[in-house]
Amino acid sequence: MTSVRLPENVTQAAKWVRDRLGEIPQRGIVLGSGLGVLVDGMTSARDVATEEIPGFPPSTVVGHAGRLVAGELDGVPVLALKGRVHGYEGYSQEQVVFPVRLMAALGVTHLLLTNAVGSINRLYHPGDLVLVEDQINLMFRNPLRGPNDPEMGPRFPDMSASVCSEMASIVRDAARDLATPLRVGVMGGVTGPSYETPAEIRTLGRIGADIVGMSTIPELIAARHIGLCAVPISCVTNYAAGISAQQLDHSEVTEVAERARGVFRTLVVEVLRRC
Repeated sequence: MTSVRLPENVTQAAKWVRDRLGEIPQRGIVLGSGLGVLVDGMTSARDVATEEIPGFPPSTVVGHAGRLVAGELDGVPVLALKGRVHGYEGYSQEQVVFPVRLMAALGVTHLLLTNAVGSINRLYHPGDLVLVEDQINLMFRNPLRGPNDPEMGPRFPDMSASVCSEMASIVRDAARDLATPLRVGVMGGVTGPSYETPAEIRTLGRIGADIVGMSTIPELIAARHIGLCAVPISCVTNYAAGISAQQLDHSEVTEVAERARGVFRTLVVEVLRRC
């Protein structure tokens, strides 16, 4: 990642975090709904509640612990954000991507984004892991809207490769070497918090989405803007509306994410080790 000038509130928050956590690892991970358990058991862990970080928007969603943890995961130095914030919580897109910019300000160079998603592609099933290779932003909001500082990133960033190809290759190779089944697909991003209707899911499928979620896309845009190498791995936690007759419930999302944590954790550690 090249040196960029980040907003003053981000650099101030980074100083606050460094004063409390000390040395910050260069590998970062954002943990989505029910996925905070992936970094349980970190050694040499130092953590702060994100709501205490100046300017950091508090997480209000069940399954998002709201802690920033620096330590080692199976010997790999990692900075982990346990729980993200979403636009549907009432936050602006600029607030939603504050954590990503903060991690960049702290010196993170490689960022793994995880999330829970619903499957649109009928070949994808709950418990599957998906490497997101591209995105369809149907949130109709962009975190880069407003004045642009050219020292932070370009006014019109190229999104033809929104996912970092270096990290995507690492994920593919790690999954192959671990014999971990891995889907590769396109994520459709919606605002939520209501789940999608069957008609909306059919539309998403027709325009090329394999999975659907309510996060991550703004973070990818912000990461691309500042030159941070980032890639998402999604955990399919449910069939999207109309794919099965079962009604959608957030508690089931977190339950499936927890059941998949063994395989997911092994892959996450190996990916971060190779970065």
